Amino acid sequence: MPRNSLPRPRRSLAACPGPAVPATRKGSREAAIVRISILASSSAGNATFVRSRNTRILIDAGLSRKATLERLRSIGEDPGALDAILLTHEHSDHISGLGVLLRNFRDRKVPVYATPLTAAAIEWDDCEPDLREFQAGSRFTIGDITVQSFTIPHDAADPVGFRFEIGTCKLGLVTDLGYIPESVKYHLRDVDFLLLEANHDIEMLKVGPYPWQVKQRVMSRKGHLSNDRVAEFIARDLAATIRTLVLGHLSEHNNHPEIVRLAAAEALEQRGLSARLVVAEPRQQTEPFEFD
Repeated sequence: MPRNSLPRPRRSLAACPGPAVPATRKGSREAAIVRISILASSSAGNATFVRSRNTRILIDAGLSRKATLERLRSIGEDPGALDAILLTHEHSDHISGLGVLLRNFRDRKVPVYATPLTAAAIEWDDCEPDLREFQAGSRFTIGDITVQSFTIPHDAADPVGFRFEIGTCKLGLVTDLGYIPESVKYHLRDVDFLLLEANHDIEMLKVGPYPWQVKQRVMSRKGHLSNDRVAEFIARDLAATIRTLVLGHLSEHNNHPEIVRLAAAEALEQRGLSARLVVAEPRQQTEPFEFD
């Protein structure tokens, strides 16, 4: 399974609290318009784009520079307008493209938000990022987006999920976790949009090509979510406010989009929820999702 691939910065890491950019760009602030697109979600690479009216954020940078720029442009977004990059953890499928992407911004440094333990676990080489450290569980703002971080159970240095509040819209992003503890459920209790991991079908994993040691890791409480656990969460705990549910980080060897779709659709029906269900297939970009 992927690990960190970007040793530690050669300078000390300093926390830089507060907004990375002004709350507005041009003109008066208007009602927030929210846009989110999953550029990729799988062990081959992860990156998600979130935009308010005035702020543009990339969560994770696990794609090549070329793929990241192309996928942003394909949805009409200017890669040069990014205000921040947030990191969930240091595994290579979440940060492998970070260094070269940061070097793309020749005239300015795009702030990188990470916990101190995550930042220290990344091999920055000759890249000197503008690091804005935050503690897992802290709440902070980037432009007009409020970010709530929360700890998730995964075998990384200090992995986190995120909840974004933009006006009245609430977005949740949580992948790479072995189970869903009550603390995570709390932060997802009233979201309008949720990107949630549905990594593997347990029977496919057991008979699949991975070595037994890797299978044990994936199935552990610090591994990845199975379809069964996701369906259980949907049927019991998914927010009644949910408008769009995206299931991602599917294993290419131990899962199939239609298995995920069927299990999730049955759980939504059992719960009586009419949310739109989307399965983010490995290596594929989703359409942009927009909210008023």
